[in-house]
Amino acid sequence: MSVRHLYVHLPFCAHRCGYCDFVTATGRDHMHGAYVDALLRELAEEHDSGAVDTIFLGGGTPTYTALPELLRLLRALPPADELTVEANPETVSPELARELRSAGVNRVSLGAQTFQPHLLRVLERRATPRDVERAFGHLREAGFDNLSLDLIYGIPGQTPEHLAADLERAVALGPEHISAYELEAKPGTRFTIAHGRELERQAEQMEDYFERVVTALTAAGYRWYETANFCRDGKRAEHNLAYWLGRDYLGIGVGAVSTLGSERRRNTPKIAQYLQGDYDREIELLDDDTRSRERVMLGLRLDEPLAVDGLRSALDADGLAHAERLGLAVDRGETLALTRRGRFLGGGVTAEILA
Repeated sequence: MSVRHLYVHLPFCAHRCGYCDFVTATGRDHMHGAYVDALLRELAEEHDSGAVDTIFLGGGTPTYTALPELLRLLRALPPADELTVEANPETVSPELARELRSAGVNRVSLGAQTFQPHLLRVLERRATPRDVERAFGHLREAGFDNLSLDLIYGIPGQTPEHLAADLERAVALGPEHISAYELEAKPGTRFTIAHGRELERQAEQMEDYFERVVTALTAAGYRWYETANFCRDGKRAEHNLAYWLGRDYLGIGVGAVSTLGSERRRNTPKIAQYLQGDYDREIELLDDDTRSRERVMLGLRLDEPLAVDGLRSALDADGLAHAERLGLAVDRGETLALTRRGRFLGGGVTAEILA
């Protein structure tokens, strides 16, 4: 099939962080070569080999994959305007940075999360703040001019002063892009069991923390172009932008999700099964109403007005009128947008507007 956006899942990690609910694999280093073989097999089966707009290698920790296997995969992928690889700071050496660049990678998303050593320990992250700065320097020296930093707020024990320091250090590095996410700890994980009381206590502070993030990053010259994402020099995350704009994408790899026309599918999360070429996909059929509702929910996360032609059936007229009266949304007939205050309230306003 012909798609313009490709997601590739590399599940391998040195260890599994307590808050993580992605499909990951630890202690499977001997499987790296076989897994790349399986990825390339699925890619050949699902894609017509033509060029795409974006490719995103996520995980797991893509840069934990054995370098020869990672490079073999990268060199077999179709040409792309934007080729992003996620990386944990402790995995980034000068050699890795140079090899990624020579293999066509032109964007790296670096998982910093926080610059506070004690909070990194809470998150069970192995990188130190110095590792983040060192990795950033290696990537710059290798010629990367499109780097993103991931930050997390709402970590148990994090104070407003810690958050301010994190934002200051992130801005000082000068990345083209910063993603700042509220920590989501799924119920039943060992992280929630260990820190549940503190997470509950901090829940009331999250709106204030969110506003602090937006205020600090926009004051530093970053565009708040999506709820949790900020960029400079027009360097948005084009792959993720495709998700928010409701475009089709193909996901390959264990646990990978694809949205293709009227179908959403998810590959098996079992790596042994995937290696055998048995994808055992969960299939969800998407009717026009579902696609329209998703288009509104995702589109209103962006700072650009959402064109509502064909989407009116997904909107609740009374809810929209109420949001407008409260100064949370602006309906201009052909487009719909949330106001700045509406964007801070985010999902709650969107839920009010949706039919």
